[in-house]
Amino acid sequence: MHDHGLPYAANCSLLFTERPLLERPAAARAAGFDAVEFWWPWPEQPVPADADVDAFVRAVRNAGVALVGLNFFAGNLTGPDCGVLSIPARSQQFRDNIAVTVGIGEQLGVGAFNALYGNRVDDATAEEQDALARENLALACAAAARINATVLVEPVSGPKPYPLRTADDAAGVVADLRAAGADNAALLCDLFHLANNGDDVDAAIAAHSKIVGHVQIADYPGRGEPGTGQLPLGRQLHALADAGYRGWVALEYVPTTDTETSLAWLPVERRARTRTEERT
Repeated sequence: MHDHGLPYAANCSLLFTERPLLERPAAARAAGFDAVEFWWPWPEQPVPADADVDAFVRAVRNAGVALVGLNFFAGNLTGPDCGVLSIPARSQQFRDNIAVTVGIGEQLGVGAFNALYGNRVDDATAEEQDALARENLALACAAAARINATVLVEPVSGPKPYPLRTADDAAGVVADLRAAGADNAALLCDLFHLANNGDDVDAAIAAHSKIVGHVQIADYPGRGEPGTGQLPLGRQLHALADAGYRGWVALEYVPTTDTETSLAWLPVERRARTRTEERT
C-alpha cells in the first residue's frame, strides 16, 4: 500500500484521543510521525483566548512535528452546523476566526486550511447560502495567500444537509473561487467521505487530481483504519501520485481499537517523511 511515496500525517483530532489534546502532537511524534493535522481545537470558540492559542502553538513546536493542516472554526461537526461559513446567522463567527486561524498557520508554517462549507438552514435559500459561502471563502483565500497557504473545500458525508457531497460539487466551488482570482483554493479529497456518499472515487481522482490540495483517508465502510473496510486505498493513492499529487495523506480515521494498535498497518519507517522525500 505504501509504494506511492506520498507522506503521511496523523489527524490528532481523531487519533491519539486517549490523551488530552495538547499532548497529542507529542504522542504522534513518539509513534513516529513528523507531521500532524487538527480540526479547529476550540469547537465552541471562533476566537479563543490568546493564552490558549499560545499553548496550542507551543505544544506543536515542543513536539517537534509540523502542523500541515488546520480547520477553520466550523462549529459542532456532529451537530446542525458542520461548518458555519454559509450560514447567515453564524457568518461573522467565521470571519472573526480567519485571522486567528491564519495567525496560527503563520507561526507554525501551516500550508492548508480546511473551510467546511456549512449545512443548509431554513432561514436562507440555497442561493443565498452559496453566495455567502463564496464571499467568505474568498476572504479566507485572501488571508491564507498572505502566508502562501491553500484553502480547502471538502465534500462531506453523513446524514446532515451538507450540500457538497461529491467531488464534482466541491470542484465547482473551487472553480468559482479560482475564476474570481482565488488561485489558492483547492479540493480536499477525502476518500472515505467520497465513498460514503456513493461517489465514484476512481472517477473523482481522474477528473480532479489537478486541483487536489490535500488528501485524507479512512477505510469504508466504518471509517476505521486501512484494512478494516473495502476501499482499495493503496491503488487510489497510487493513482493520485501518478496524476502528479505530491501533498500529504492525512490519517483521518476512527481507530477500531486504541490508536497505537490501529497503526499496525503502517510501518514505523513510513510514518515520518525523510528529507529526501520533501515536496518540491
